[in-house]
Amino acid sequence: LPAPRGPILDRHGYIIAENIPGYSVSLFPASSDSLRSELRRMAELVPLDSSDIEQIVRRYRQDPVRPAVVLSNATFEQVSILEERRSEFPSLVIQTAPRRYYPDGPAVAAIVGYIGEISDAELSSPAFRDAGYRAGQQVGKAGLERQYELALRGREGSRFVEVDARGRVVREQGARPDLEPLPGAALRTNIDLDLQRFVAALFGDTLQGAAVAMDPTTGEILALHSSPSYDPNRFVGGVPAAYYRQLLSDPRRPLYNKAIQGKYPPASTFKLATAVVAMQEGLVSLAERMPVPCRGGYMFGTRYFRCWEKRGHGALTLAEAIEKSCDTYFYQLGLRVTLARLIAGGIAL
Repeated sequence: LPAPRGPILDRHGYIIAENIPGYSVSLFPASSDSLRSELRRMAELVPLDSSDIEQIVRRYRQDPVRPAVVLSNATFEQVSILEERRSEFPSLVIQTAPRRYYPDGPAVAAIVGYIGEISDAELSSPAFRDAGYRAGQQVGKAGLERQYELALRGREGSRFVEVDARGRVVREQGARPDLEPLPGAALRTNIDLDLQRFVAALFGDTLQGAAVAMDPTTGEILALHSSPSYDPNRFVGGVPAAYYRQLLSDPRRPLYNKAIQGKYPPASTFKLATAVVAMQEGLVSLAERMPVPCRGGYMFGTRYFRCWEKRGHGALTLAEAIEKSCDTYFYQLGLRVTLARLIAGGIAL
């Protein structure tokens, strides 16, 4: 019995990720051959291709004492069809299962990530193997779902079914009392969901880029978004191949989290860091001017470094240079501070 994953909440307790009722479809076969035979018949009723069948059989061989999960996120229609044809599938087990759901979908994908079926590589790694993970389970693949997987996962329960000598299910419930699953712990974040929605709406469907809103006094991340985004709900229970190919082929790279994976030059934002270090070291005040006024650039050695303002800003104080973002002023200020002080001051900052 899969455990409900712990909910992920914003700073006010609003839901970023939760669980809704769903269905899982499993088979409890007598052998891998009988499993393959049942799966081929089932493929006429539910979406299963040859690669899906072989993956289910391989997973069953790894852990034959557990039912072979066929659909971890079955729809009501699929369950209804299988129930009508239950006599054709003697080892069929259908049960309710919590399904992960992200109410704001693409607006929170860069933060929350998504879940998916544990891979063979993950199963063979000590981190997952030592924690008792088994084939067919859903685990966090990105974002908070991955980072806090061990806390969010909960603990599986068990349902005991009665089978005959051939492994056919005789009685699904009542063979023995169920061991109820233990839900995962709730994860409360610093995200402000209203601000997160606002930031995501600014990008719309056309802009590319990222935004991070931080409380500078505490370092708390209030919002984080990468655009274009994707819908993490589409990954629950297995992402459709067509949708995944669409994401991979998109030149805007929606699966690449531009907020935390991208590397970009700091540009003029670093002028503020330079100014702070210079004032902390007592090298300059807000009213101080540099020796060379801005006339559109600054000559250093044999190279002329231009200012963004070709006409120049003239003689500016530090406060005015910050206001106008004058490159010429900060070329000189950076030379006065020196690299060693910038590095040391950056560590202090």
